[in-house]
Amino acid sequence: MVLDTFRLDGRVAWVTGASRGLGKAMALALAEAGADLVLSARTVVDLEGTASEVKRLGRRAVVVQADVTRRSDVEAVVAKALAEYDRVDILVNNAGVTSVKPLVETEETDWDTVLSTNVRGPYLCTRAVGPHMIARKAGKLINIASVLSLIGEPYVVPYAASKGAVLQFTRGLAIEWARYNIQVNAICPGYFTTAMNEDFLASEEGRDYIKQWVPMRRPGRPEELGPVVLFLASSASDFITGAHVVIDGGQAAR
Repeated sequence: MVLDTFRLDGRVAWVTGASRGLGKAMALALAEAGADLVLSARTVVDLEGTASEVKRLGRRAVVVQADVTRRSDVEAVVAKALAEYDRVDILVNNAGVTSVKPLVETEETDWDTVLSTNVRGPYLCTRAVGPHMIARKAGKLINIASVLSLIGEPYVVPYAASKGAVLQFTRGLAIEWARYNIQVNAICPGYFTTAMNEDFLASEEGRDYIKQWVPMRRPGRPEELGPVVLFLASSASDFITGAHVVIDGGQAAR
């Protein structure tokens, strides 16, 4: 049955930045499809909230406080996952930050924070879990890039640069790991209502921006990302690698 290829029963998914927003929505979608979860973020309280919802769906959840820019934290997550489940089948590199200001006002610390979280983070997480996927010759890696991987926009240059790097990281690694039956793909979200941008989207400036630049004239809802991550995490996408799925209300098509 076609729908059976979307099931994730018996699989384990690690979602970074799973405490809220897009990460939480994707974690719940994976759990609803049958996966057990490894949830990591810097804030434990919010992670516990996500874990409670996963458990209400009848799935298991392991919570680990971790900063994806720290190798020791990342390795601790993988160790906990292997101790609890003995495997990690799916990695969703979602944790990310942004900086909104003109480039000439961007401090080195701003640049370093964005690039470290958005590029070094996925590298460290992927490097930590990769040997286990390679040994089993199976795995799904999903990197959360951005519509700004594809189009230019002012005042978010560090973020756009980092997400462009994520897209190239995806393409290169897809070719390198294809021989191991590991699919590496990316999702490029546009504007979604999350804690990171809810103030902007609620402002008159934000509403005007959405109406002008997003053909569907609204931001996305976090739960609308769930079916996309489920597709890329499941057997339904076994012959897809090095690809990116844009979910932006038509913004990049302008």
